[in-house]
Amino acid sequence: MYPPLAGTCTRCGSALHSRAPLSLQRTIAWLLAGLIAYVPASIYPMLLTSTLFERQESTILGGVVDLLHHGSFGDAVIVFVASVVIPIGKFLAILYLVRAVGQHRALSAHQRQLMLEIVEFIGRWSMIDVFVVAILSALVQLDSVATINPGIAAVSFALSVVFTMLAAQSLDSRLIWDGSETGT
Repeated sequence: MYPPLAGTCTRCGSALHSRAPLSLQRTIAWLLAGLIAYVPASIYPMLLTSTLFERQESTILGGVVDLLHHGSFGDAVIVFVASVVIPIGKFLAILYLVRAVGQHRALSAHQRQLMLEIVEFIGRWSMIDVFVVAILSALVQLDSVATINPGIAAVSFALSVVFTMLAAQSLDSRLIWDGSETGT
């Protein structure tokens, strides 16, 4: 889309570019990878709990329902928002930004830039679910009495978070401002 600048980096010898090459393609690829990883994170168990007499597998939504049944409404809301609402919101926001590049949309360029910054900021905190599973797994290891182990969904969720973070970081923010006559 934009030709490379004349010149090379004096340190590594790479060609200099005025824009990140293939930014949109990379963003879309990381976004699709994140979406693909989110599917097993939603379907398969996040936690595998074993006690002396039973084994229980818990998905993200199953954990929310269990928390509601036990009266932990605040915890259920936090898990639901952190594990379902925010990841889906990030997918939709990045998709909107990719589609809005070079077009006049309902949101101004400044609002789209702010949206990208929010998605990047939230990405740093999206691993909290994975950390909770890791901490529970480490703390509850009572040999044959009770154990908690992470399920395949924990790995898939972590991958989904990393992929969406890479998608947001791959989008060259200068593309958001292209075509904006007023710069607002």
